[in-house]
Amino acid sequence: MRLLLASASPRRAELLAAAGFDFDVHPVDIDERPRPDEAPDAYVRRLAHEKSAAAAGSSPDLNARVVIGADTAVVLDGKILGKPRDADEVRDMLERLSGRRHDVLTGLSLRRGGRELGHVERTAVFFVRIGDAEIDWYVKSREGMDKAGAYAIQGLGSRFVARIEGSYSNVVGLPVSAVYALLKTLVPVGDSPGPLVLF
Repeated sequence: MRLLLASASPRRAELLAAAGFDFDVHPVDIDERPRPDEAPDAYVRRLAHEKSAAAAGSSPDLNARVVIGADTAVVLDGKILGKPRDADEVRDMLERLSGRRHDVLTGLSLRRGGRELGHVERTAVFFVRIGDAEIDWYVKSREGMDKAGAYAIQGLGSRFVARIEGSYSNVVGLPVSAVYALLKTLVPVGDSPGPLVLF
């Protein structure tokens, strides 16, 4: 069984491929703006749900496929840090994250046929203190420009991470273990005609 990943994120695709899953990529276009007073966990859960629903609606073989929707947010002091719009926002976010704990939340929505399973994964990330020169260097690298929270734990930004509590792949963009657990519930062993390989 080939999965359908409702995301354009190359990092999510890389994580799924590294875990041995066969899948197709089907990006969807939804409004990702938070609603007024929407809690971060509700926000990522809603977007994951909307992404999987949009992709499932366009799949002609919906009943035979598992659709995965996911959305990741970096949360500091209860506020979502999205993708920075420019270098100044990269600098501002790194200054705010410096020496502190923040949380990375990923909402998951897996659906097959008329059934959907949802989950929100939370990982705590602890940053070292970052000096002005280090921030300038990282801003110039441009690595943080398309990343929630303005850093990539799997890249140059790893030098700023003192430790994490929880799933590393969640911080990259997809909690693979949580995806696998949901898949085992959604597709019972023996009910996969293709190379899903749940064991």
